[in-house]
Amino acid sequence: MKEVPAKVEHNKAWVVIKLGIAEDRIVLPDPVNQEILYKTVVDLAERKNTLIITFKTQAEGVVKVKSVDKVLEILKKLILNSCNAYRLAAYFKSPAIRGGVLIQGAPWEKGSIVVVRTGIWFVSPAKQVCVPLMDAAAIELTKTEVQGKPTDIICIDHVDAGEVVSSQVLCPISTLQVLFNFLKDATKGMDMKGNELDAVGQQVAMLVYSGMDSHAIENMLNIPHKELDAIYDRILNLQLGEVVAVRREIQLTTKGVRYISDATKSQVK
Repeated sequence: MKEVPAKVEHNKAWVVIKLGIAEDRIVLPDPVNQEILYKTVVDLAERKNTLIITFKTQAEGVVKVKSVDKVLEILKKLILNSCNAYRLAAYFKSPAIRGGVLIQGAPWEKGSIVVVRTGIWFVSPAKQVCVPLMDAAAIELTKTEVQGKPTDIICIDHVDAGEVVSSQVLCPISTLQVLFNFLKDATKGMDMKGNELDAVGQQVAMLVYSGMDSHAIENMLNIPHKELDAIYDRILNLQLGEVVAVRREIQLTTKGVRYISDATKSQVK
């Protein structure tokens, strides 16, 4: 077993420990004093330099680990190879398309697709890439050219730093259909009827998607800002968007009016 420096969240504080990494488990010494078998892990998520490990034995527990990239890469590989998840061997490109532009030279990597509770992991000897299920905008069976021939693949569109990115999965068609059905079922909570927004609301959502700000949308659709705010509220309530900036409207107080009046007089002089 190897010991590596790490930080673990314990009693709502981060403590420095020597984390033990074995082939089948991680060992957290005092003050945590816990062992976690990889096969008991039911979810793995990553936030910047933090791994969030959810495991289940008699009860369910969560451990958060911080360390250097190299240590986290080793942990991810070991956990994803043995955790309680849906997995299959496949080729993948992640990302294959970014912002609608094909990434030239992106290779097909031989590895595994591992689906845990909250994410789809693409795992190869060179990388571990996670697409959180809540960020999966679309999952479809489609075709692309592989070695000059049209080939069935799964394309997963997801949002990364506000930009739409596509990852692609390649495996035998029978397995591909099983994976597609599994992924559609795993993300069915994101499905909508399509009539949750009226025609104007859909136009607003499309313009937001294209990168327009509020002022440009008001001018484009010729709607007052109060109407746009009401549409934004609908979009937010449906969890179709999130607030990134708040625009404020103000009016001057008596003190403000006096300030402007005095400033104007001083300029005239």
